[in-house]
Amino acid sequence: MQYLIRAFALAIAAAAALALGGCGYNSLQGSDEQAKAAWSEVVNQYQRRADLVPNLVATVKAEADFEQSTLARVVEARARATAVQATPELVNDPQAFQKFQQAQGELSGALSRLLVVTENYPTLRANQAFRDLQAQLEGTENRIAVARNRYIQAVQAYNVAVRSFPSNLTAMAFGFKEKPNFAAVDEKAIAQPPRVDFGATVPAAAAASAASR
Repeated sequence: MQYLIRAFALAIAAAAALALGGCGYNSLQGSDEQAKAAWSEVVNQYQRRADLVPNLVATVKAEADFEQSTLARVVEARARATAVQATPELVNDPQAFQKFQQAQGELSGALSRLLVVTENYPTLRANQAFRDLQAQLEGTENRIAVARNRYIQAVQAYNVAVRSFPSNLTAMAFGFKEKPNFAAVDEKAIAQPPRVDFGATVPAAAAASAASR
């Protein structure tokens, strides 16, 4: 009798597994995990950038007459970016995601302005420590762009599964909801990492314009 009960239970479990697979549950689960993994990499790369900023600011600050307002913008932007807790739950909250994206975008802009302005300071550009930090920052910005692109693709695949029939019925039944994604206009901006040019100089007008922003 117990054998029959166990066999019946196994048959039900097998049927349920087949049903869930056929209705897209396994696909949704897999897509969700891929999106989470891609998000973790995005967060790691943004944290890597945030960790570079204090040393970069300290090195630039050593230049006696460097514009303090430009440094202040970077420090403030970093503080706002790191204040947003990039938890796994954030990717399911459109408002929190937008706040995170905006804060990181502000830091990107502040760092870009900083690098433009520093080109007016030949002694700073000749500083090996500064040159090393610039190279690390450029590499990190490139990693951020790659990680963001992978996340965008992962979320797009997940969202398509959530909206498509018949997996959309499974999504509603099990609570799978669409995830917010990076905005296209912001993605266009992030595709252009801060330029690192150790030899060229920036026209005075361009530097003045960057400093006034």
